[in-house]
Amino acid sequence: MAVIHQLLPVTAATYRTHPIHSMDRIWTETNCYVDVWVEVLHALGLESLAAGAFALSTDFEGDQWTFSKYPPEDLRLVYGIDVHEMNPWRPVIDHVVEQLELGRLLTVEVNSYFLPDTHGVAYRIDQVKSTIIPNMVDRARRRLGYFHNAGYFELDGDDFDGVFRLGDHTDDQTLPPYVELVRLERTRCDPEVALVATAERLLGEHLTRRPVDNPVTRMGERIRADQDWLRTMSLEDFHLWAFGTLRQCGASAELAAAFCMWLGTRIDSGQHLIDAAVHWTSLAESTKSLQFQLARVARGRPVDFTDTLETMAEHWQDAQDLSARRVMAG
Repeated sequence: MAVIHQLLPVTAATYRTHPIHSMDRIWTETNCYVDVWVEVLHALGLESLAAGAFALSTDFEGDQWTFSKYPPEDLRLVYGIDVHEMNPWRPVIDHVVEQLELGRLLTVEVNSYFLPDTHGVAYRIDQVKSTIIPNMVDRARRRLGYFHNAGYFELDGDDFDGVFRLGDHTDDQTLPPYVELVRLERTRCDPEVALVATAERLLGEHLTRRPVDNPVTRMGERIRADQDWLRTMSLEDFHLWAFGTLRQCGASAELAAAFCMWLGTRIDSGQHLIDAAVHWTSLAESTKSLQFQLARVARGRPVDFTDTLETMAEHWQDAQDLSARRVMAG
């Protein structure tokens, strides 16, 4: 009889994603780490948006936009969840199974080449690292249930071996993956009034960490300087570049909009945040437009994207000013 190790009682056939992933989004996904946490928190019965203030403090890092994550300290403060790096000194599957039995989860870096939910993008096409959170393991039948990106999925057979580097996919020369332990023993589901108060606190903290100048302006300057280089890019390289710059900027803005709208509709005098959400959403839309424009530049076509960049910078500034105004008023 097969032994199934499973923590959360969900299945791929019946799982319903968080509303932020099921509604019509400008950017389908943010990044693998943010999105997988949105869904794990949701599956735990927690409101994922309550800890979303980190999206307001993202920045342009010189050659890319911040690859944002839920900060471990925010997860601990809002939900009581403890996340820290783990040393995978055994085969990763052994750690996954043992921690599931202990009532814990792991975040694991794997190769999207073996993740069927990336069909048409990376699955059996490209070697791309991504973060999953395993929730169900059936070793005998080589089956895995896992959170990834915007949902919960299942795989089996050779994909199981590939994800865990077993069988024909064993490679002793490959570095072990980055793994985090997710301890759930102290997980809390606070009443909404307490949750909102904590979210307000995080809003204030992340606003103190926001860029000292306008990062969209700096990104625009870099894009202008790189125009000739963009024209030499292959389509594959352009998509890699766009993922690290435009998608992270736009998706972070869309997450900031969702957070501001969630919080603004739950507090007195929250109109500043609701108005900020409008600007964050407009920034996300403008960034998507800029990506289409720059795709034409990469194909060698002349495009004037000055107005788009200026509009984006204005939306970022207005969104930040309105958010800060709410903190000062509170």
